[in-house]
Amino acid sequence: MSTTTTPADRRFSIWVNAARPRTLPLALACVIMGNGLALAADSFNSVVAFFTVLTAVLLQILSNLANDYGDSLHGADHIERKGPKRAVQSGQVTAVQMKQAIMITSVVAMICGLLLLWFAFGRSAFSLTVIFILLGAAAIGAAITYTAGKMPYGYAGLGDIAVLTFFGWVGVVGSYFVQTSLISWPILLPATACGLLAVAVLNVNNIRDMESDRVAGKNSIPVRLGLRQARIYHWTLLTLAIVLTVAFCLLNSPSPWQYLFLLAAPMLIRNGLAIGRATDLPALNPWLKQLSMASLVFVTLFSVGQILPIIL
Repeated sequence: MSTTTTPADRRFSIWVNAARPRTLPLALACVIMGNGLALAADSFNSVVAFFTVLTAVLLQILSNLANDYGDSLHGADHIERKGPKRAVQSGQVTAVQMKQAIMITSVVAMICGLLLLWFAFGRSAFSLTVIFILLGAAAIGAAITYTAGKMPYGYAGLGDIAVLTFFGWVGVVGSYFVQTSLISWPILLPATACGLLAVAVLNVNNIRDMESDRVAGKNSIPVRLGLRQARIYHWTLLTLAIVLTVAFCLLNSPSPWQYLFLLAAPMLIRNGLAIGRATDLPALNPWLKQLSMASLVFVTLFSVGQILPIIL
């Protein structure tokens, strides 16, 4: 029995690839951590959690689509690029179609974000709603202007700071706050760790694309530091993520369950060793995916470890 690929199937596949599903664990990690901490604090609403996850995933997809459009516009996705071919660069999607997709995804993400705020705060907490609307607008703006626009901050090497901010502090603390309406300052430790793991994923991506980025004038951190220092930077990110998470557990509870996340440490170490030894940089794609999944496992085990002492 033979199977054929229809034009509709092919179009769907093109847009799925443009959304870069392998990056979605990064969006999930920060909301899993925030919701896990909220559940451990005995404050959890499943509907709020659902819209938190959906909004985070849509913002990640928006960032990926904008990155596809922006890099093709500014030259980072040129013909000599060694990484995966992008939709606009390869001609599978026109620039106009990608702009339309960015606009549609922005609107849908905005609607989901507003529904999240409605279920979290209702109509009574107006000031909180306004604050989160501003944060949501900043997140959408950051997703779009990373490589798109007249002054893309990713080309100035500021992507790492934005990733730490939105995949760490805003993502974790924000998802915790919409559940609890509280800010617990110690959670900045695991929130920072979550952000650092996301930065490490970006660092692998930027190490892979060093040569093409240099040609395009995209001054990512690896381009600025050079390969040797970029590898040291990578190890620093991974190590700090583990240290900060351990510090949080030491400050909060003697329960051994809270250290469950250490089971994922070998996955992070394996990634660090692979990046440190790699000679064929364009072939780092498997390690990009591996670190993305390792980060999700790390955060999920951390969240489970926070909840188990309450259940058992």
